[in-house]
This record gives sequence, C-alpha cells and structure tokens, in this order.
Amino acid sequence: MKPQEGIEAYLGRRAVEVNQWLESLLPSETTLPQSLHRAMRYSLLGGGKRLRPVLVLMAGEALGADTDDLMPAACAMEMIHTYSLIHDDLPAMDNDDLRRGRPTCHKAFGEAVAILAGDALLTRAFEVLAAQAPAGDLDRQMRVIKEVTVAAGTVNALIGGQVADIESEGKQVSDSTLEYIHRSKTGAMIRASVTVGGIIAGASPEQIETLSSYGEKIGLAFQVADDILDVTSTSEQLGKTPGKDTAAGKATYPALHGIAQSKHRARQLVDEAIKIISALGPAAFKLEEMARFIIARTS
Repeated sequence: MKPQEGIEAYLGRRAVEVNQWLESLLPSETTLPQSLHRAMRYSLLGGGKRLRPVLVLMAGEALGADTDDLMPAACAMEMIHTYSLIHDDLPAMDNDDLRRGRPTCHKAFGEAVAILAGDALLTRAFEVLAAQAPAGDLDRQMRVIKEVTVAAGTVNALIGGQVADIESEGKQVSDSTLEYIHRSKTGAMIRASVTVGGIIAGASPEQIETLSSYGEKIGLAFQVADDILDVTSTSEQLGKTPGKDTAAGKATYPALHGIAQSKHRARQLVDEAIKIISALGPAAFKLEEMARFIIARTS
C-alpha cells in the first residue's frame, strides 16, 4: 500500500489495474460472434470486488514477484470466478435476476448465450495461463495451471462444492457438510489465488504452505461473511438479491448457527489467518489487512 492508504483505497486502485488488463485480454464486442463477446464483457467488466486477482497480486508481490508476471494469472482467476457466477445465476441453479447491481447474464442475453459465455470465460482463462510462462519459468507455469485446474474442479473444489450446495437445499445439514460446501465452492478458488501468487514468485515449500493455510482460512471466512450479508444487507449494498439463500433453503452459517455465532466464527478464522501469515514477516502486512477487510463488511 502507499503511505496512509487504507485497504479500501488500495483495493480500488488495484481493481482499476486488473480491469485494464481484463479489458485487453478479451475479444472486442465487434468480434464474431458478437452476442457471445458482448455477454462475456458484460459479465466480466461489470464491476465486482476483484478479491481473487488482488490476492494473487498481494501474495506474489509480498514475495518479490513482478506485477506484470502476476497479472495474467490474476485475470484468469477473475475469469473463472465470473464464469462460475454466470452459471450459478442460471434458472437451473440459483435462478437469480441480479448480479453486481445489474441484470444477470441470462436475463440480459438469454440462457443459451449466458451458458456459452461462462464456458468461454473458463476456456479463455486457461488460454491466458498457457500463453506465457511467468518470468520465463515453465515449471512455475505448469504448477500454476495445475493449482488452478484442481481448485476449479470437482474434488474439494469449486464444481464439487456447487453440486453439494444444490443437493443440500431444503435439508438439515451437519457442520461438516456446511464447511465442505463453503471450503469447496468458495474457499478453494480463494486459497488457490493466494497460492498461485506464491508459486509465480518462486516461494519455498514452507512459504507455499503458509500461503495455502492462510488462503484456506480467509476463503471460509469470506463465505461465512457472505452468508451473514445475505441476511442483513439490501440489494443495493450487495449488488445481488438478498435473502435468496434463506428462501431457497440453502445451507448457510446463519441458518445453522445464527448471526452472532456466525460472526464469531468469521472473526476466529480471520484471527487464525493473520497468525499464520505473520510468518512471512513485514511483507505480510497487506494480506493481514485483507483478512480484516473480509469480515469488516459484516460489522
């Protein structure tokens, strides 16, 4: 961070940088098929916190990586995240009409184009990752691709978590099932964002383990916070429809434990994350501030 720069100002500044890169990595709206590329750009460039790409940058820069080497992977993480949101909003899944303060992709472009726009963003993400080795290091490139592939997959990962989330609707779930859903559907890609930054920076095995453990803690804390906000916030604050999880009978922390206990759990996870990442020394300052920011939204 710049001197006297708070975490929100920092995130805003880095989001602008990420958005400029994302803009450059997508086909233009005039490139055929135009409807598909318009839908991709509409969803990817339509706002958002850019949490995952900023975590790639934070972790990598903390360990000495060059920003230009980190940005392709940072953008790939956001493309995968956006693809998952497009598909998550579809009528067959969460059936939502609002995302990032605007009509969801299928509402704006139709279901068929929305499905294909999500597919295209996922494909484009791996095209970006494969295009150039960070710092010319092919081994690091392959490790990054593997890390992202696993996190976006089915075993303790994004797609597996989505399936468990759908199958748990309207059911009384255990603590372990709830945690599995959250660690997989949301947490896996957040953890991978942090770890990918470390891989690109050439982190030691011990540093990678530290980053991974930190990412696991904040990934779960982020989803617990999201669960709380779904209950306590307005659509203007969220940028999406509030109360949808409750209406759909989703497995959430407030549904299982109540608001107060959910807030306690989120704070506990953040405290654990800060303790873990402090092993990196002064370079961990931004990552510590990010952990605090994740739950500050619920205050």
